[in-house]
Amino acid sequence: MLRVHFTSDDVARVRVAAGPDHLWEIANSFQGLFRDADAVSFGPWRRLVRPRLGGPADRLLAGLLPGRGYFPDFLTPAAGGHDDLTTALDTVLRAPRTALRDDLTLLAASPYRRRPLPDLARALADGDPGALRRLGAALHGYHGRALAPYWRAIRGQIDADLATRARAVLAGGADGLLASFDPVLRWRPPVLEADYPVDHEVRLEGRGLLLQPSFFCTRRPVTLAFPTPDWTPVLVYPIHHTPGWLSGGSPRATELGALLGRTRAAILEDVVTGRTTGELAARFGISGAAASQHTAVLRRAGLLLSVRRSRYVVHTITPAGLTLLEAGPRSPAP
Repeated sequence: MLRVHFTSDDVARVRVAAGPDHLWEIANSFQGLFRDADAVSFGPWRRLVRPRLGGPADRLLAGLLPGRGYFPDFLTPAAGGHDDLTTALDTVLRAPRTALRDDLTLLAASPYRRRPLPDLARALADGDPGALRRLGAALHGYHGRALAPYWRAIRGQIDADLATRARAVLAGGADGLLASFDPVLRWRPPVLEADYPVDHEVRLEGRGLLLQPSFFCTRRPVTLAFPTPDWTPVLVYPIHHTPGWLSGGSPRATELGALLGRTRAAILEDVVTGRTTGELAARFGISGAAASQHTAVLRRAGLLLSVRRSRYVVHTITPAGLTLLEAGPRSPAP
């Protein structure tokens, strides 16, 4: 059982990460890659990704990320919210030598470990720059083959979960948010409980809590074995998956694309939760100027609203846009 103990200050400081964390998705997906659980959600993804793996880099990851049980905390630094892959990997490569040594010692003693530590483990524990670069390249390569092709779909699934959490906050504040995770997380004030493979007590003591949604986290949440005392503790929770996520895009989006154009239809769906021009450009792989042009067309049609906030322009869907999105295009009456 996992028990997270809150003070009144902690309840006020609870927050949800604004998107997926690359490092947690790497760790959770790799651990689940060779299991057969949740076949409906992950079976097609496994069948596509498994043939792409092999070689020394993936064997290195297999030695560090066993199929179950403990994996080194330094692979998922407690800061959380790593939305940029390069920055996330840089955080791993700058892990203190004491953290590297302690985490690898724990991994060596794990009862769930089914294979020897990788040959590079001793060099990693010593903080050898060359070993760390090889680890970074292995993580980057795995992400490119297993996650990057599906990142937009992963992000869309997590955005849908975040919209649910936002509604829970509007309806019930922090208590409503914490209660919205039931049954995966059970809010029994002042304790948040969850099923866990070992008994683990976490006392927040005024530091607050970051709730990190994860696409590849399954059944029960995950937290660091030994969180850094001066950072906000992170609790990674599984989201609900929409069947057929791998195919990319709902029939509604496809039909709307025929009416508006695929990019504008996707933008209209995406701004339901609010997006800046820069975020739209990054998410759809287009220039900032192109994103501005698409939003201008949708704005003139009355489908979205653009509001300047400090240095950014935030785009949100209008009631007319939401009606169009929910209804989808209809065939003309005979």
